[in-house]
Parts: sequence; C-alpha cells; structure tokens
Amino acid sequence: MGGVAGEVAYAVVLGTALGVGVCLLLSLAPRWGAPSLARRIAPYIRDVTDPRGLDVTTGPGYDPTLAWAVLQRRFARVIGGDEAVTRRLQRAGWTMDAARFRGRQLAWAVVGLAVGGALVVGLVLLGRGSPALGLLPPLAAVGGAFACDAWLTRASRARVGRIEEELPTVLEFLALCLSAGEGILDSLRRVGDVGAGELTAELRGVVVAVGTGSPLSESLGRMAARLEIPALSRSVDQLVAAIDRGAPLAHVLHAQALDAREDAKRGLIERAGRKEIYMLVPLVFLILPLSVLFAVFPGIFMLRLGIG
Repeated sequence: MGGVAGEVAYAVVLGTALGVGVCLLLSLAPRWGAPSLARRIAPYIRDVTDPRGLDVTTGPGYDPTLAWAVLQRRFARVIGGDEAVTRRLQRAGWTMDAARFRGRQLAWAVVGLAVGGALVVGLVLLGRGSPALGLLPPLAAVGGAFACDAWLTRASRARVGRIEEELPTVLEFLALCLSAGEGILDSLRRVGDVGAGELTAELRGVVVAVGTGSPLSESLGRMAARLEIPALSRSVDQLVAAIDRGAPLAHVLHAQALDAREDAKRGLIERAGRKEIYMLVPLVFLILPLSVLFAVFPGIFMLRLGIG
C-alpha cells in the first residue's frame, strides 16, 4: 500500500511539473501570449469608431484577465453577501470593490489548496500517508478563504477603532476653528490639511466632494453612512441639523466632543472588564491547579510511604 501511495505521489509531482511547464510554454507562444488585433488597434480608433458603445478592447481570443474576472463573478455568486463585504471594505478604507475582494479570496483559496496538496505529497513521500490526508487540501482552501475574510474584518475593526479615538480631538479642533471665526467648510479644510489620521482623511474627501459641487450636508451624510460608526453618525446628524437651522456650531461640536469622550471612556471600561475576565483564564487553569497539586502531593506521598 505504501509503495502504491509513493508512486501516486511521484506521479502527482511529475504531472504538476509537466503541467506548469506546458502552461509556461503556451503563454510564450505568439498565438496565446500576444494581444489580439482588436486590443492592438483599439487605442488608435477609439474616438472614431464603436458608435454603439461596444467594447472593442477584448477580442474572441483567449484572455487570462477576462477568464479570471469570470471566475471572480462566479465565486462571488456562490458565496454571496456582497453588501456586507462592501460595508466592511468601506469601513476598512480599501479602494477595491466586492468583486475584486472575492477574487483575492479565491486566490487565497487556490493557494491554500496548492499548499495542502504539496503537504499531502510531501507526507506521502516521507512514508506517512493515510486516507485522512485527502481532506487536507480542501480544508486548507477553506481556511485560506476564511483567513482572507478575517483579515478584512480585522482591518475594518482596527480602522473603526482609530476613527473613534480621533473623533473627540477632531470635533474639538473643529469647534476651535469655528470659535476663531472660520466657516464650517474652511474649518473642515483646515482640519483635513493639518491632521494625518483616518478621520481627517475622510474629511478631506468631504471637502473634495463639496468642491466638485456636492452639498456639504449630503457629503457628511454619505461619509457617516459609509463608515457606520454610531458616535460619528450622531455627531454628523447634530452638525447637519445645526447647519440647517442656523444654530451655533461651536457649542454643538463641543457637546458632541464631550459625548464622544464619554463613549470612549465607557468603551475603555468595558474592554478593561473583558481583560479582567481573560486574566482569570491562566489563574484558574494554570496557577490554581499547580497550587492544589503542590498542597496535596506531599500528603499523598506520605500516605503511600505509610508515614503519619
């Protein structure tokens, strides 16, 4: 049985090497590697042809980029949940869309599958093969896909945490600029130019949007809806209401900064409570059993020796 498994492993290795070599040779062939005729002439006739809006950048030939895009769409259709992925991408500040992220997730799954297959082949060649190893490649592929998703989730949570930490300082700076006599747009522009954090980058985007013709209230609302941070959404709602009603903005921002600091203090206390619970884990499962063992073992040893 071991000899047959070894022969299968060698066959997999040699077949993989042969397949990679053939694919590399085909990619260098003029028929497969060269761009199509439509792709070569499209930059020169784009302004005088294609009146119906047809895409002339891709021809009927083989296009690896197009094939990968098709795989991305099918993978995204199978997994689903593009809205949740889009929200997390926006919260993380990544510029890619959901389809591109699904493509990256698919690439991680393929890499996991390849790594799992290589481990199986290596174990079989070392004589440690078993039927259970057949589950390793698909599990590695699933693990790669989930690792990519977990990376996005962690990035979005980390960025949201940084924005929540910056929010009180940014609001107080805005209130200071308004108290000095500047307008709300000039205050946003000054804060965006001076600051270097995540929230100030979002404010720079708001200023750019206003400069291109969008109303300030709508730009702030889109920023709050994209980030979905309760403290920021509450501050933006109060600021927009104050702008519409003509209320003094400096007092509103001071009050929102105070509320944001209270929320940050509350969150810090909650995290401290969770950390206290986590600190009990080594105490209960490591230190306490060792203490009981040190207290009981001498008595058990003396009873075995018949002393006392």
